[in-house]
Amino acid sequence: MGDGFNILEILLLAMVAGFIVLRLRSVLGKRTGAEPRPPAPPPYSGRSPEAEKGPGNVIALPGRPGQAEADAGPAAAGLGRIRAADPRFDTGEFIGGAKGAYEMIVTAFAKGDVAMLRTLLGDEVYRSFAGAIEQRQASQETQETTLVSIKEAEVVDADLTGGRMAEVTIRFVSELISVTRDKNGEVVAGNPNAIEETTDIWTFARNVRSSDPNWQLIATATPT
Repeated sequence: MGDGFNILEILLLAMVAGFIVLRLRSVLGKRTGAEPRPPAPPPYSGRSPEAEKGPGNVIALPGRPGQAEADAGPAAAGLGRIRAADPRFDTGEFIGGAKGAYEMIVTAFAKGDVAMLRTLLGDEVYRSFAGAIEQRQASQETQETTLVSIKEAEVVDADLTGGRMAEVTIRFVSELISVTRDKNGEVVAGNPNAIEETTDIWTFARNVRSSDPNWQLIATATPT
């Protein structure tokens, strides 16, 4: 009688254990060790794709032969002379690189990052920008600028001088949020809640016979 009870008890326990195993498998699934792991997410640096290229390459333009180029308009002849001197030059790719440079320069100026500006600006423009930053710092003011979008980036002039110096002028139309604050954090210029449309005319230059592929901003202007 006792042995029969023990056998029955063992059978009941085995049934309960089997039921638990089946329930776990239905919820968790069965892993064999051969299943592929889900791909790891790509590293995120916190920087935009254009800025990811870095200051040394953002306007280095290798060119892509055969790619459609934005060569129409009054700048076409000058762009043709530049391309004849540097077959790697590509107008469409140049515009893309210049847009990246525009964002980097606007951001660096607002932050007072003169080291970044030094790599992207010609001497005269650098002195102007650095002087404005020094004046802002002397007044204990800070500037906050957010580039919302670049609505337009159009080549309006281009030329090759002396057979080696390429100059390309681009008209940028951008949307910015910009505000300047005093040492107490009070707004002295701009509006942190308003998007302003700004038009800038910037000229980039490069010696096409140089091994350095980078262009520098050599002149800025605003339309009158």
